[in-house]
Amino acid sequence: MTQLPHVLKRIRLNLARSKEFPATNLSPPLDANGRIDPELWRRYREHRGVRRFLERENDEFGRLVHRPGSAQHARWLFDYDETTQDDDEAGYHFGDHVFRNGEYVSIRGEDGEMHTFRVVSVEPAT
Repeated sequence: MTQLPHVLKRIRLNLARSKEFPATNLSPPLDANGRIDPELWRRYREHRGVRRFLERENDEFGRLVHRPGSAQHARWLFDYDETTQDDDEAGYHFGDHVFRNGEYVSIRGEDGEMHTFRVVSVEPAT
């Protein structure tokens, strides 16, 4: 079994304030402050997985993608289909968010709606 770099974290997000309770796992590298580190993300691109799971639906597997731009225009996306140019889900200001237990982040879903997720765990990726 391959040992993953210690900077990679497994983050679990649960949809907040909803009866649907979908969840997402992602594994980005975080800096010492709990923010996604773009330089480490580039270094460990092969470990940038995302998994979305809902009750009564098949899990979706994808990757965390960074679309460059200025500080205000760079975007972090969840890409579940590499054969299309469409953005599946976009993290709202993911570059600014701190990923710690109890924090909240927003993701624009495939439906174009903004959804609030709660960070329920941040653990070393294994």
